[in-house]
Parts: sequence; C-alpha cells; structure tokens
Amino acid sequence: MRHGKKTVKFGRESGHRKAMMRNLVTSLLAHEHVSTTIAKGKELKRQAEHMITFGKRGDLHSRRQVLRHVADKAVVRKLFEELAPRYSERQGGYTRLVKIGPRRGDGSEMVIVELVDRPGVENPVAAAVTSEVAEAASTDEA
Repeated sequence: MRHGKKTVKFGRESGHRKAMMRNLVTSLLAHEHVSTTIAKGKELKRQAEHMITFGKRGDLHSRRQVLRHVADKAVVRKLFEELAPRYSERQGGYTRLVKIGPRRGDGSEMVIVELVDRPGVENPVAAAVTSEVAEAASTDEA
C-alpha cells in the first residue's frame, strides 16, 4: 500500500533525487520554462508552486527556506523581486504542464513546465511547443 508515501522515487537514491529536483526547480525559476518527463514535471510543479508561495511571504525565514531548495542566489533574488510580485494576486496555480509528445530516444512522454502569465509571451502554450520543436530539430541536425 502507498499510505503516507508523499514522494516519487524516480528509481534514484535520495541524494540524487533531491539534487535533480533542486536543479529542475532552479532552472524553472531562472528560465520560466523547462522540458522534462511527465512524472518529473508533476513533482517539479508541486515544488515550484511551494517556492513561489514562500516568495510571496517575503520574509527572511522564507528566503532561507527557499535557499535550501534553489541552487542559485540570483534565482532566489529573482523569485522574491520579480516572480512573487507578479503572482501576488493569484491564489496558487502558478505553473502549467504542456504535453509535447514522446522523446525521440526512448519514447518517454515529455512535458514543458512553465510559469503562467509570463511577460512577452502572448500564447504561452503555442510558444513553448514551437520553441521545443525548433530546439529538437536543431539538435537532430547537429
């Protein structure tokens, strides 16, 4: 039974799993979108929403808690100075998952995890999928 099991293990040991999620959260907050598998995307969404909620609180204790999960101090500064004010009126739901189809190498289903209401992006879902397809095409040509 899975009673009380809150984390997904991803077939990795705890240190590797924590480092992977820490890197994914840092990348998402830095670039405002990241491509990953569905299972990792769901866990990333959960943790990123938690970090943005800490950013909205804005106190020193919240900043220190975020520093435990985000690898770069510049990204923490961005979270507290740019992202938290952007989502101050929103009561959750700061991220979205956009399915982009199977990965070419192993067929694993991929998603783009992105922050909602990104400035400069009119149709974020289409923009994310288009950029991901263009990135995959440039990788295939190389």
